[in-house]
Amino acid sequence: MNLARLIKPELRRLELQTTMPPEPEEPYNRQRFVWSTKEAVLSEIVDLIAEEQRIGSAKRLLQDISNREKKASTGLSDGVAIPHVRTREAREFTMAFARSTPGIEFDCIDGGLAHLFFFFIAPPYDDVVYLRIYRQLATAFTYGDSARELMAAANEGEVIRALRKMD
Repeated sequence: MNLARLIKPELRRLELQTTMPPEPEEPYNRQRFVWSTKEAVLSEIVDLIAEEQRIGSAKRLLQDISNREKKASTGLSDGVAIPHVRTREAREFTMAFARSTPGIEFDCIDGGLAHLFFFFIAPPYDDVVYLRIYRQLATAFTYGDSARELMAAANEGEVIRALRKMD
């Protein structure tokens, strides 16, 4: 599937506005800290999608994606996170891309920070595209230099070129 076409220009953010706050002094609940940063990122991306009127309720979508994240983190390794959910709030398959150069705590399986976020939603009945995109992303980041190219992209054109290489 052509990721450059699926991720519309208005749903690409070359730098997230969400930043990771400094870790609080001891004692603190690390899990609560991680969750608060994760929720801030998810909220920013949900707001981005809501601006384009591609969903029913932003509040319910945030709740659905948060519940999905509570089941199992979508933070992978090498700075990549793929938050995704099938939800009634999705009017159609929608995908967004965001990047955080400094990185954000997202409970990645390798313990590192997440820099690249591929967020997608689909209606509950739309499994085919949803699963195909997930497999494509997982393969691209497992066997290629996609993450490095997306991190090095200085502008929208370079992001598009990197996305096209992932096809």
